[in-house]
Amino acid sequence: MKRREILQSLAALTVGAAGVTTGAEQQGSAKKPVSTAPLAEAGGVTPVNLFEFEEIARKRVTRMAYDYVAGGAGDEITLRRNRSAFDELLLKPRALRDVSELDTRCTLFGQPHEFPILLAPTAYHKLMHAEGEIATARGAAAAQATMVVSTFATTAIEDVGKSATGRLWFQLYVQPDRSFTRDLVQRAEAAGCRALVVTVDTPVLGSRNREERSQFALPTGMAAENLKALGAKSARDHRPTQKEIYSITLDPKLTWEGIDWLRSISKTPLILKGIMAPEDGKLAAEHGAAGIIVSNHGARNLDTSPATIEALPRVLDAVGGMIPVLVDGGIRRGTDVVKALAFGAKAVLIGRPYLWGLAAQGAGGVERVVKILRKELEAAMALCGKTSIAEIDTSVFWR
Repeated sequence: MKRREILQSLAALTVGAAGVTTGAEQQGSAKKPVSTAPLAEAGGVTPVNLFEFEEIARKRVTRMAYDYVAGGAGDEITLRRNRSAFDELLLKPRALRDVSELDTRCTLFGQPHEFPILLAPTAYHKLMHAEGEIATARGAAAAQATMVVSTFATTAIEDVGKSATGRLWFQLYVQPDRSFTRDLVQRAEAAGCRALVVTVDTPVLGSRNREERSQFALPTGMAAENLKALGAKSARDHRPTQKEIYSITLDPKLTWEGIDWLRSISKTPLILKGIMAPEDGKLAAEHGAAGIIVSNHGARNLDTSPATIEALPRVLDAVGGMIPVLVDGGIRRGTDVVKALAFGAKAVLIGRPYLWGLAAQGAGGVERVVKILRKELEAAMALCGKTSIAEIDTSVFWR
């Protein structure tokens, strides 16, 4: 089955709203202490899939923190579509295949990975757990997953690097101050980050109504530590002023010239995150990007844009194998991972699920989230009759 055929079938889908929590029922925004209780929570049952971590997290963090992570842009149409588009793709079970040995290993930008699942860059981990990015890095390492550290981390990249025993990449929001941006890239490299992931889809923030309703603000004593040298305003507030759409921590003037400049100063592979348009995928390859991540920013920017799994085949066709393509957005099941790989993605990234795990039980929660997803990936591969990542292709789809 060709990518284009599957894409056409996706376009005809009716997108439902199931599976996305609105958070409208949660009351109160008083600060809650981080719980260290066992994961056995809702109904006395330890969570057995990624969805179940969200309800535990919702009970353990403030409403403001929950809404910041859970919310999408506008009416959250794209947020729901990120999930439902995966659900509507059907897989074909195969019988009587020898699947006694499975190989989930892959290589990304010359770096070996035990499985094609990474932790996407997400901001402000201390909103979820007192140990913040340090706990996330520990959990990622225990699960053998690569963590992409955010520019908006609440722990300085140097401190994350010192504590991490696993592989780190660094996500960059290019700042209007190019000198500061150069220094930040060099800081990440010195801290041991082995790839530079540049977010390219956010010249301005989307209309994030949940953030506005909850009057998002970092608690006293918490900041985007990597941006402190720019001043208190930059380190503590990513949102624009009431009368404008622009933020002082985002560069609306960033163009392909800026990508060329970043390539000239970076010593690690340069990966562009936030590619949805096929034309931009082709341009990324032409401008020398090492790879791209098909992403709609967790549906937090432009509402009514396609789901990432819908955009993925078009982008892959435009790139034509010139550079590796990864994807994030809505991935909650091992079957979702198989579907993304079947189209041609080299790996997937998850964001909200591991933050819910972090809120639920710190490093242990992050580790458990990744291990559950990996186990589901292995089971889905076996049931589709595929024994290695390289074997997964569009033949796994029901047609």
